[in-house]
Amino acid sequence: MLDGAAVVAQLVARRSAGADRDTLLRAAVEQIDSASERFDWVGVYLLDDGWLTLHNFVGEATEHTRIAVGQGVCGTAVAENRDINVPDVRALDNYIACSLGTRSEIVVLIRDGGSGRIFGQLDLDSDQQDAFTKSDEIELRRVADWLGELFSATI
Repeated sequence: MLDGAAVVAQLVARRSAGADRDTLLRAAVEQIDSASERFDWVGVYLLDDGWLTLHNFVGEATEHTRIAVGQGVCGTAVAENRDINVPDVRALDNYIACSLGTRSEIVVLIRDGGSGRIFGQLDLDSDQQDAFTKSDEIELRRVADWLGELFSATI
């Protein structure tokens, strides 16, 4: 089970020890991935000039390393400025398949807490239909909020 507070505590400790932003992003995806066998792919996309660029991930490599805002679940989340939990990706017309086995996906935006500026997103895929719970969304939000604070402090 994902415990966002525990993930954040580990990230805070690493930051205090001098870890840079890239190292912290890598640690975040690794810790999230290890929280549940339901999580088959965990990644961070960063927003830059209308494109989401894959930064760190755990799982099979994907050809979708750049996604335009408005395209697929990831791009739609940014375009609509909201987190998205898709119980069955096969029901979407605009789904961009990173893996043929993926059945559900959740995207949680990484934002500046003050301005709401979007820095990127946490993107998780599962080979199980309806894999992501409300609890997962809440815990991912905790991690994404801390990452938003990190980005706000380092830009």
